Amino acid sequence: MRPGYDESPLNPVPAVVWALVLPMIASEAVFGLAQMGLTGGGPGAGMAMRQVAVERTAYIPDLILQLWQMRVILLDQSWRILTYPFVHLSLMHGVFVVVFCLALGNLVASQFRAWAVVALFFGSSIGGALIYTLFAGLFPQFRFQPLIGGYPAVYGLVGAFTFLLWTRLGQENANRMRAFTLIGMLLAFQLVFGILFQSGNTTWIAEVAGFAVGFLMSFVLIPGGVARVMRQIRQR
Repeated sequence: MRPGYDESPLNPVPAVVWALVLPMIASEAVFGLAQMGLTGGGPGAGMAMRQVAVERTAYIPDLILQLWQMRVILLDQSWRILTYPFVHLSLMHGVFVVVFCLALGNLVASQFRAWAVVALFFGSSIGGALIYTLFAGLFPQFRFQPLIGGYPAVYGLVGAFTFLLWTRLGQENANRMRAFTLIGMLLAFQLVFGILFQSGNTTWIAEVAGFAVGFLMSFVLIPGGVARVMRQIRQR
C-alpha cells in the first residue's frame, strides 16, 4: 500500500472532546431506550424521563435572581450552572450540539491544551448563564426562559475557533473581520429560525455571551497567551 493511503480520512477526535460529549450521548441513549420500552415504564417513559432530567438540570435565571434578592445560597441548586449543557429538549437538539462540539472541539483542541478546552467549554457555559441572568435582572419586563442544552458552550468553542482565525489572518496581514463570518452566519440563521419558530425566545443572549466569553478567554488560554498578555500590559 502506498504511503499515506492507509491513513484515516477523518482526524481522530481528542479524548478531552469525547469526555465532554459522552454525558450528552449517554443521556440521549437512556432516553431513547426508555422510549422504546427497554427500561420499563411503558409508552412515554422516555419523554417523562427527559422532562424530569430537564427540570433537575436546567439553569433558571429567575431562581438565581430570587435567591440573590433574599441573600440566600442553596448549594443543592448551584450545580445547575454546570449541568444544563448536558441535557437537551429533544433528540435532534442533542444531536446538533454533539455534532458541533465534536467538530469545533476537534479544531480547537489542535491548538489548545486539553485543560484549556475544558475551561473554554465550562467557562463559556457559565459566563453565558451569568450574563443571561444579568440581562434578566436588568429587563424584568421580559420573560427569560431556562437555559437547557449545550449551545452556550458550543458558541464558546465558536469563539475560540474565531480567535484562531483572527490570529492567523492578523499574521497574514489580511482583513481580520473575515474571522467573524462563521458567527455572523450562525446569528443570521438563528434570527430567521427564531422569527419563524421561536417567537420571544431570549436564550440567544446566553449563546452570544458564550461566544464572547470563549473569544476573550482564548487570549489567555492559548499556549503562551498569559505571557503575551502580561507583556502587552507592561508595554502600556
